[in-house]
Amino acid sequence: MSARARIVITGIGCVTPLGANVERTWAGLVAGRSAVDVIRRFDASGFTTQFAAEVKEALPLELPGRYAHWSDPKSEFAAAAAAEAMADAGLAPGAVDPFRFGVSVGAEVSRPDLPIVAERLQALRASTPEQAFAAVDPKEFLVMSAFYPATLLAHLHGAAGPNLTTSTACTSSAQSVGDALRVLRRGDADVMLAGGTDRLVEELMVMGFGLLGALSRRNDDPQGACRPFDRTRDGFVLGEGAGFLVLERLEHAVARGARIHAELLGYGCSANAWRITDSPPDGRGARQSMQMALQDAGLEPGDVDYVNAHGTSTQQNDASESAGIIGALGDAAYRIPVSSTKSMMGHLVAACGAVELIVCVQAIRTGIIPPTLNWQHRDPACPLDYVPGEARASRVDVALSNAFGFGGSNGTLAVGRFQA
Repeated sequence: MSARARIVITGIGCVTPLGANVERTWAGLVAGRSAVDVIRRFDASGFTTQFAAEVKEALPLELPGRYAHWSDPKSEFAAAAAAEAMADAGLAPGAVDPFRFGVSVGAEVSRPDLPIVAERLQALRASTPEQAFAAVDPKEFLVMSAFYPATLLAHLHGAAGPNLTTSTACTSSAQSVGDALRVLRRGDADVMLAGGTDRLVEELMVMGFGLLGALSRRNDDPQGACRPFDRTRDGFVLGEGAGFLVLERLEHAVARGARIHAELLGYGCSANAWRITDSPPDGRGARQSMQMALQDAGLEPGDVDYVNAHGTSTQQNDASESAGIIGALGDAAYRIPVSSTKSMMGHLVAACGAVELIVCVQAIRTGIIPPTLNWQHRDPACPLDYVPGEARASRVDVALSNAFGFGGSNGTLAVGRFQA
């Protein structure tokens, strides 16, 4: 049997509330800067939660004219992050055989702004069918679909190979990267553009998650609201953005002289089969996905130098993840730094897995572990080293990135320092 193909990361790109590229996002994380603030996009004064982490910077990419009218914010985030990843990888248009180049995207269906929905409904009810057709552009319904970002990226970058969309809430982009890893290992493509995108800061999501009791209500202290693993945590903070990575078969990357950032070593996924909105107290689903990722990578628990936790700042899920980390890593769990970068940029939901994998790549490249902001009070149910308050200098050769979603899906990616 031939040796399994090695898959490397040659490009990274992101759009987050901390910045519209990797450099500014990483600088914000290392500085321990919070992007959480009062919501500016709409009047949230009547909501139980009135703050979020919004993307405020102008995107560094304008879609070409023929795509400009076929876009929504989640697709625009995806296009900007993917363009940065492709440029970082040194892949110009036409540089890859289109039939050996695929796209894998984690995304959810777009949620239209409520005032626009109300306006359209009123117009439709007052019009004839002919007037309704003229007033509402049917393209909008296609653009709102979960599959649209993958379609757009394939068009923009000439990727005629495998085209995948994963929609598993907060686990979406972790699983999209894991699926891309498997496509490349099978030999179905040489290059995959993989990641995820989401835009959560709008009325329906703030209202819906608020009604579920999932959001923090610290309206008097937005920047202190997201406090993963802290005993006083009271819910997560909505964010938005996109993250994409260029994954390549090693021989393809070497043949074109690519700069290699890191190696994608393993992937594991599981389901809690428990509840829709929270995780089992024993952390069994999280434990399983981490164990599977380690096994897939051929690693032992003691090989891990850093865990980027899902760490949402909700009572049950943070405790469950901590139990899962201990179950998967055993005694080594107590010495391994674990941090949640959601404490600074909020929960990017369908995009979080890919963005946080990029964080792990940056930790490997720079030897800096970003902190968990606002961790002040130890919770007996969360007994690990959460890198409180300040970034830490530490060599990272192997990192795990966790993403656990509403509905009970789990995904873990193992990434390591590249060794020729």
